[in-house]
Amino acid sequence: FFAEIVEFQKIVGSLIELVDQLAKAAESEKMKAIGARNLLKSIAKQREAQEQQLQALIAEKKMQLERYRTEYETLCKIEADQNEFIDQFIFQK
Repeated sequence: FFAEIVEFQKIVGSLIELVDQLAKAAESEKMKAIGARNLLKSIAKQREAQEQQLQALIAEKKMQLERYRTEYETLCKIEADQNEFIDQFIFQK
């Protein structure tokens, strides 16, 4: 009976040791998973911030394009007026 109890204690001891190792491995993997999740969240936030910056830049460039377009149209009108004036001046001579 005593030998069986000693054998049982050895088996239980081995089982406890194995469970402890598995618990440590599981905890290690859990920490890795948490780290990876935090990294993904950080990357997602960085991308959102970058996207907002790019959207702001696009809006700024669109406004600049509209200003240039308006300026170009105005200059075209001025050029046409000046050409018309020159033509009239030349024909009057």
